[in-house]
Amino acid sequence: MSENAKTLTKKDVARRVADMMDEPIYKTEPWVGAVVSALGELMLEADPEVRIELRDFGVFEVKKTKAKPKARNPKTNETVFIPSRRKTHFKPSKKLKEVLQTPLVDLNYEVPKDSADFNGLEG
Repeated sequence: MSENAKTLTKKDVARRVADMMDEPIYKTEPWVGAVVSALGELMLEADPEVRIELRDFGVFEVKKTKAKPKARNPKTNETVFIPSRRKTHFKPSKKLKEVLQTPLVDLNYEVPKDSADFNGLEG
C-alpha cells in the first residue's frame, strides 16, 4: 500500500453510518463495533473454513492453505517447511469490483510517472 494512502478506522465507519441514519455518532459506534466483532468472531470460529456473504458488498472467507515443504527463506536461501494453515480472503461484490476497476486516468487521478499506463498516454 502506498505511504500516502488514507487510513480509515472503525470510528470513521461509525461516523458514516451516523450520517446515513441521521443519528449522533455515539448511537452508531456500539453497533458498528458489534458488527465488526461479530465478523471477527465468526472468522475465528471457522472449523477450518467459513464463508461470510454480505450481499452488495462482498464475501469474507477463511480458507485452508497447502503445506509448502520446499519454501525458501529469501535472506538465507535456506529451505524451510511451512505447514498448512488458514488464511483470510475478501472477494468484492460485482458492483464494487466494477467501480474499483475503473482506470485511474478516467477518474482524473494522478498516474505515477513509472506506470505502464502513463507511458501509454504519451505514445
